[in-house]
Amino acid sequence: MEGEDDEEEDVEDLLDDDKDDDDDYTFEDDFESDDEQDLYVGDGGAGGGISLAGTWWDKEALALAEDVSTSFDGDLKIYAFKTAANLTIRVRIEKMSTRYGSPTIDDIEAYTIAYRAKLDDAESAGRIPQNISLEVSSPGVERVIRIPDDLERFKERAMYVRYTTTSDETGTPQEGDGVFRLISYDMDLCECTWGIADVKINRQQAGKGRPLSKKHREWRLQTLFESLKLVRVHSDC
Repeated sequence: MEGEDDEEEDVEDLLDDDKDDDDDYTFEDDFESDDEQDLYVGDGGAGGGISLAGTWWDKEALALAEDVSTSFDGDLKIYAFKTAANLTIRVRIEKMSTRYGSPTIDDIEAYTIAYRAKLDDAESAGRIPQNISLEVSSPGVERVIRIPDDLERFKERAMYVRYTTTSDETGTPQEGDGVFRLISYDMDLCECTWGIADVKINRQQAGKGRPLSKKHREWRLQTLFESLKLVRVHSDC
């Protein structure tokens, strides 16, 4: 990490530079929620991906969901799919023709109707159990960013980033986080360059009522794709 005058600084320390000494505000308090502690890429929920419960019917249910996606010419794709042993299917869909993949209520309703019809036929044929419960939703406002696939689509959005670095002195992995803007990414080197995002939480940490300083604006962080533990859209500007 490089700041002004090539000094290595942690993002929390950098943003603390202009903070009042008696302010109890801590950078981590705003980011470490219980939900985020359990969230991970590919969890079948807010983290996207596929998560099957290991029942005899969930692969059939997934195949039917994929068929429904195909019926919309691939415009409504599965962002997340999860089955549970209590006969519940949860699907999050994204709309590929929109900039950030956000489906409308009508899109969600249309997908639900089409998928429910296929599930009913499969229930009647005995390919899945009776009384399957179905929930269809969007990826969510603060959706998880798939690395590197989603970087181009969301490159102009502020992102919450949790990452690991290795200490030069001890070689011990350390974890950091922050709300950043994507400066650039390199698919060949598999790395990203980040800057501090000009959003409310960073302005508050830099000092109440103050804009980001030149030092804040020029700060940079380089991370390998593999060191990114969680990247999601940050919606509070």
